[in-house]
Formats: sequence, structure tokens, C-alpha cells
Amino acid sequence: MIKVNSLIILFLTVFFGNALQVNGQSAYEKTLQHDRDSIDVVFGDAEQSILTAEDVADFHGLTYYPIDISYRVPCSFKRLKSQKPFQMKTSTDRLPTYVAYGKLTFKVNGEQCELTVYQNLDLIKNKEYADYLFIPFIDETSGNETYGAGRYMDIRIGDLEDNPVIDFNTCYNPYCAYNNRYSCPVPPSENHLTVPIRAGVKYTPH
Repeated sequence: MIKVNSLIILFLTVFFGNALQVNGQSAYEKTLQHDRDSIDVVFGDAEQSILTAEDVADFHGLTYYPIDISYRVPCSFKRLKSQKPFQMKTSTDRLPTYVAYGKLTFKVNGEQCELTVYQNLDLIKNKEYADYLFIPFIDETSGNETYGAGRYMDIRIGDLEDNPVIDFNTCYNPYCAYNNRYSCPVPPSENHLTVPIRAGVKYTPH
């Protein structure tokens, strides 16, 4: 997956400082909107896009839920130790090796939730992505308002230190949602949320 991580990283550049109001819109909202606009530029560029040539020609931007600060929630993190590596299922017969790195607990829409954070054992061999962590999940919008096979979030190990926050406004679709030539991890059953997460990217069939 390193080949496509340059696009993934665009989803991660979210400002986590105080939400200072600037002309009626917070600095956080401005930064996140800028990131969304940057992603649209990449998707619409035939030389960089993961879309098929036909879909690039008809691309008018991804569809998102409105930015909602209530989906940027504080969480507690528990590091998991002595976990056995496992092969995560994907949309193809590819089986990348992951290990459960830890668990995040938080409340969203008033309900207590938990998500497991995973670490790819191939990526940790790459210095640039050695601290890269992966959160695939399914929620009650999956298959209706959002992609049926779930969505993803990415964080870094350092993000889990000192009052960590999970920001669903940054979640994104697997690449296979747009082009079936990609092989995408399937969220394990332990990361199936029973609440709707109306934040981040939606899914429009194409």
C-alpha cells in the first residue's frame, strides 16, 4: 500500500490545535476544507488519480458530510502487548500482515464505543511509515450513505500521547471504492460500530 500512501497522507494533515474563529469559520474547519479541496485536485488529475480514465473525465469532487466538530472526540488509549500477527482479509486474495496495536474507547452520539488500532508489519520496515497506524471500521451508515465495505482513518503513534482525539471528519473510503484494481483491507468484526458516523467522506456509486 506504500504506493498510494502519498494520497492517504493528504487525509492526515488535519490541524489539531484550538478551534479559533476566523471570519465565522474556525482554523480547524479551514484547514480540513483545504485538505478536502487538495484531495479533489489529486482525484481529478489524470496523472495522479486512482480513478479510471472514464471516471476522471466525469469527476466533480468527492461528497462529504459537513464538517462537524462533535465528531472530533476525546478518547482513551490502551496499548495491547504480546499480540500475535494476523493476516487481514482484503477485497482480493491479498493477505497483508497486521498486529493489533491498541484499543481506543470513546463516546459518540452518547454511546460508548471501541475501535482497535492496527499496525502493518510491512510498513514498519519503512522509516517514513514506521509510526503509521490504521483504523478500519464499519458503522450504521455503511452500505447506505457511505461505502458498504467500511471506511478508514490513519493516525501516528505520537497522536496517542497526552489526551488523544479521534477525528471522524478525516475518515476516507478504501481505494477499491473507486477502482476495483486496488486491494483493500476489510474491517475486522471487532471494528463494527453500532452507531451511525455521519462524518468524513460519503460514497456515490459510479
